[in-house]
Amino acid sequence: MSSEDLERYETEMELALYREYRDVVGLFSHVVETERRFYLCNSVDVRVRSDGGEVYFDVTMSDAWVWDVYRPARFVKNVRVVTFKDVNVEELAKSELDLAKDPGFPR
Repeated sequence: MSSEDLERYETEMELALYREYRDVVGLFSHVVETERRFYLCNSVDVRVRSDGGEVYFDVTMSDAWVWDVYRPARFVKNVRVVTFKDVNVEELAKSELDLAKDPGFPR
């Protein structure tokens, strides 16, 4: 396999993942970003913990979809992430969800 074939394959996989995201975003109410992953979910709980002076985040999500091109199954029932890095949680506005249904939205 040439480097061009590999690059083409990776580009096609990313495009397929974006299309899947566009198709499922309307099913979820929250976006969660960690240093390693991007999630869509309907329930999220972030707890700040400390151990020996170190602060970390314990994040639990349910009914989730994971942005990961290498996962064979992106829908997961429950997710737990423990991280020392920042966690960003946003509630999706209805107008953002409707954007994916807009005929002018890139497909």
